[in-house]
Amino acid sequence: MSASTFKTWLDAARPKTLPLAVACILSGSAVAAKSAHFSFALTALALITALLLQVLSNLANDYGDAVKGTDNDNRLGPKRAIQQGLVTPDTMKKAMIFNVALTVVVGAALVLTAFDKAADILSFIGLGALAIIAAICYTVGNKPYGYKGLGDLSVLIFFGWLGVAGTYYLQTGMISPDIWLPATACGLLAVGVLNINNLRDIDNDRACGKHTLVVRMGPRWGRFYHLVLLGSAYLCLTLFTLTNPGGVYGWLFMLSLPLAIKHGIAVFTSADGETLRPMMGDMVKVALLTNALFAAGILIN
Repeated sequence: MSASTFKTWLDAARPKTLPLAVACILSGSAVAAKSAHFSFALTALALITALLLQVLSNLANDYGDAVKGTDNDNRLGPKRAIQQGLVTPDTMKKAMIFNVALTVVVGAALVLTAFDKAADILSFIGLGALAIIAAICYTVGNKPYGYKGLGDLSVLIFFGWLGVAGTYYLQTGMISPDIWLPATACGLLAVGVLNINNLRDIDNDRACGKHTLVVRMGPRWGRFYHLVLLGSAYLCLTLFTLTNPGGVYGWLFMLSLPLAIKHGIAVFTSADGETLRPMMGDMVKVALLTNALFAAGILIN
């Protein structure tokens, strides 16, 4: 593979968004370690599986939005591979198939390493299949749910509830009620990343018939919504820490709060999509830093 080809596929994978997959595995594994359950092998396999699923979603978005004409000259986001003519739609479909095959292999290794009960194995195989379908159908197909305003809920489920709580279950073999608070926090921060993306491209999405949640609620309410996502995430982590006291280290996640406040103000006061361009990267940093600090606080305790 030439250097230019490698860069094309690296850009298509959208590496700046991949920390979201890292964040949910970190949080789930840290809470599992708190209850004296932790496996490095399971954590590594879960992380690879999550990264492959997110790359699959990014490749599918490249394909789906290009085919539907949403990736056009009016879109403010980074130019995608098919949009630039660097990859053909047929080649992108083959890359997606290859990614699915890798995901199935690694996911199978994860499930078989974690469980020996048939019920657990079958349940997680079903969840894995659902995750693959969701990653593809966000923008691909005749009725992609991302065009119906359901992308936010999907991100909350897969980067929050399933990503964090699922990782916890893989490590411990059980579900604790406490896990839903950090799982929800992680998911809400991931939704914040999607919300920046949708706020940035709201005008083009509306024109192309992509009715994201922000398109439905409008740019002003979309900015209020962003503040709610940030505040609710910190509230969830605060409630978890109050109900699971572990000393001062349990509050390490609050060190990222000034960055989140600065980011929230910048989003709320932004004039248009052009000024929102650099803020998706900032939101990714807030999400990763908050989850990393949360995990570090638990592990230190």
